[in-house]
Amino acid sequence: MDTQGSDALEHIKKLINDASVPEMDETIAAIPGMADLHKQLAEIRTILFAFSTGDLSPTIKTRGFLAGCMKSLQAHLRHMVWQVQQVERGDFNQRVEFLGEFSSAFNSMVSQLENTLQTLQRKEETLVVLTDNLRNEVDLRNSAMEALQESETRFKYLASHDPLTGALNRRSFMERAMMELKSAAGHSIPCSIALMDIDHFKMFNDTHGHLGGDAALQHVVELVSHVLRKSDFMGRYGGEEFIFLFSNADLETSCRIVERIREVIASSPVKLESGNTTITASFGVTMTRKGQDPGDKNYIQSLINTADIALYRAKAAGRNQVVCLAEADIPGDI
Repeated sequence: MDTQGSDALEHIKKLINDASVPEMDETIAAIPGMADLHKQLAEIRTILFAFSTGDLSPTIKTRGFLAGCMKSLQAHLRHMVWQVQQVERGDFNQRVEFLGEFSSAFNSMVSQLENTLQTLQRKEETLVVLTDNLRNEVDLRNSAMEALQESETRFKYLASHDPLTGALNRRSFMERAMMELKSAAGHSIPCSIALMDIDHFKMFNDTHGHLGGDAALQHVVELVSHVLRKSDFMGRYGGEEFIFLFSNADLETSCRIVERIREVIASSPVKLESGNTTITASFGVTMTRKGQDPGDKNYIQSLINTADIALYRAKAAGRNQVVCLAEADIPGDI
């Protein structure tokens, strides 16, 4: 091989192996076809370098076997990019058939990705169902708790109140009254006890029936509740008899309150199906006594007994009366 041929061969090697395209001197360029070969190899270098960096945009202008292979590779890679984009959008039917082992790996990856996504979707659907069930369970439990709390509140109320009239029952009144009297005595605060009996209630029941009698009791308690002060309270003592405690009220004050109660009852007829019916009530009032121990279990009963004596006087005086009995009045009556 002559020198010119050796130089041409060396130039081609540099075109293939060197990092940069070598300059072609005049001697080599003078060889017929060498300039075209140089240009073709330089273009192939540029395109392959672009492919190696992920750039599939170059236009392949050269022709021949290598150019055809590069065009085919470029088309396949562009199609594969499109397929990856389709997979990204949720099309898991995409398969690569032209890159050998890579095709198998890609297809396996897409299949596994589809299975994983389907599994996640099933789990998500299950989670949604479980969440809905849990939410329903929580709602049911909350409803049950609310119902239980309402029942508990209702039972506590019924345990301390008369179910017909809503007034305190006898036991609850006595417990509350004993605490109030003990507290008042410790601060030298006067209190009063009063008994109320609805006049001729048995006759009223016989005339209007038990439903009418129940309506009368409810009517009276409703009227009284609007007259009592916040510190006062009442209880159903038994049948048509009611008991009151007036806190921080001497005998004069208590009697004024009770007189107001009597007037309201007498002036407010009971509305029954048979028509409006007037009812009246009699009252006995007494006041706490100095020097007595409010902790004595007989203390409140002695006050009630005195109020009962006063109530008896009110009935004996013709009913629809208020009788207030002071401490000094007791010995002469017993």
